[in-house]
Amino acid sequence: MDKFIIESSRNLSGDINVSGAKNAILPVMAACLLAPGKSILRNVPGLIDLKTMAHLLRVIGARVEYGDGFMSIDSKDVCYPEAPYELVSKMRASIYVLGPLLARLGTAKVSFPGGCAIGTRPVDLHLKALEALGAKIDIEQGYINAQAKRLKGADIHFEKSSVGATINTLMAAVYAKGTSRLFNAAMEPEVDSTIDFLNKMGAKITGQGSTTLTVQGVDDLFPIQSDMIPDRIEAGTFLIAGALSTSPVRVCGCKPEHLTALIEKLREAGCELQIEGANITVNPPKKIKPCNILTLPHPGFPTDLQAQFTVLMCLANGVSLVEDTVFPDRFMHVAELNRLQADIKMERNIATIKGVNQLGGAEVMATDLRASAALVLAGMVAEGTTVVSRIYHIDRGYDRIEEKLSGIGAKIRREQG
Repeated sequence: MDKFIIESSRNLSGDINVSGAKNAILPVMAACLLAPGKSILRNVPGLIDLKTMAHLLRVIGARVEYGDGFMSIDSKDVCYPEAPYELVSKMRASIYVLGPLLARLGTAKVSFPGGCAIGTRPVDLHLKALEALGAKIDIEQGYINAQAKRLKGADIHFEKSSVGATINTLMAAVYAKGTSRLFNAAMEPEVDSTIDFLNKMGAKITGQGSTTLTVQGVDDLFPIQSDMIPDRIEAGTFLIAGALSTSPVRVCGCKPEHLTALIEKLREAGCELQIEGANITVNPPKKIKPCNILTLPHPGFPTDLQAQFTVLMCLANGVSLVEDTVFPDRFMHVAELNRLQADIKMERNIATIKGVNQLGGAEVMATDLRASAALVLAGMVAEGTTVVSRIYHIDRGYDRIEEKLSGIGAKIRREQG
């Protein structure tokens, strides 16, 4: 397995570019199943998760071409309603094909999903919503079997905010007869991006940017061409890298309005930030101030930046508290950061971080996608050499991260195992 060899490199400076958003592209790829014909997506990075989804769509019957920065999906001949275990088990986002297959074909057989090991993330909200729309759902031998001649509009009240359940329900409801209303819907930018895409295809969805969405069912959708939004989590990771640097770093091609919670916390930590259009320059503080963070659904602090921000707090001048209410088990990076001489103590889903003057290099192991990014950041500020193994996790969500970081002065190289 590949690994990263990282030498101490806090003197970062220059520009670093943000790629298209993995978590926005995955549901849009599934949405292409709803409109027979060829849709084209632009600003698409080269990521393992996107390749896995492309393979799944091919199994279902779509023709997928995946090139340098673009993807075309021709779903004219989609006829196979099954998403097999061997693919779905690799990536949780595969569940996104459930709603579109059911809406278009009237039947779907989708394996229960897999993905990062960051605690239980049940799909019951997806299934309850589809049942409310009139689907008959059976669970058999690890597969979700859903049937419906045509879904019918309904009022759906989500027990908790869920990006995945909101998006899956929207994709199913666009073909439902009548009107559907989604209450306590998620407001993440990836939800808005999917709504934009569906509406361009001919869907009728209103309420964007709020927790109540209304869907007027339609009979037909058509393929389109569309640019994918920038990845707010990659942008946030690079902003935190800039905060750990000794010189200014400019993160280019992002949407600052997607990053307000992080920007607020970086300023609280002592950073100065200049926002110019789609570019954000981070001027790092001489001394990092401690901050407390509480992860929440958007527009709160994103759970996907919790691990990276924890690294910043490891070098703060004081004690910080980090609590994750979205994924309470998402702290497997803590043990690895402590191997790098951080001082973090866990109690339930709260990390107490006592800032230290210096981290020290060591061999560490990535456990999930965002933990991988955190360990890379930690290795860049640790004295000596850090070896991060199992980096296939990071390749799921960051396109050539070692090349991008090397471009602003990081001493990081990939070594094939």
